[in-house]
Amino acid sequence: METVALHTRLREGREADYDRIHARIPAELDVALREAGVHSWRIWRSGRELFHLVEVDDYEAMRAHLATHPANIPWQAEMAELLEVEDDYSGAEPDVRLVWELP
Repeated sequence: METVALHTRLREGREADYDRIHARIPAELDVALREAGVHSWRIWRSGRELFHLVEVDDYEAMRAHLATHPANIPWQAEMAELLEVEDDYSGAEPDVRLVWELP
């Protein structure tokens, strides 16, 4: 299993919308994430900054599975309205690297 950290940023003034929409994700998206090997996905927000921690069997395979999944496409369209940079699924590598951990 992989643990992947991600960072995204909200558009200015969209914080409350993001919180409201994430209060309950669509059931079909929950199923799609689990089918893609996601065990856990947690998101913290500090102002407009979003920090994700994903525990997944294979991050790259998850991205490939979700890129064209019918439950994910409308979700990503909704997120594109809220995020400063839209996720176009063109890359699989997360941009947050582990630099230290307490053993």
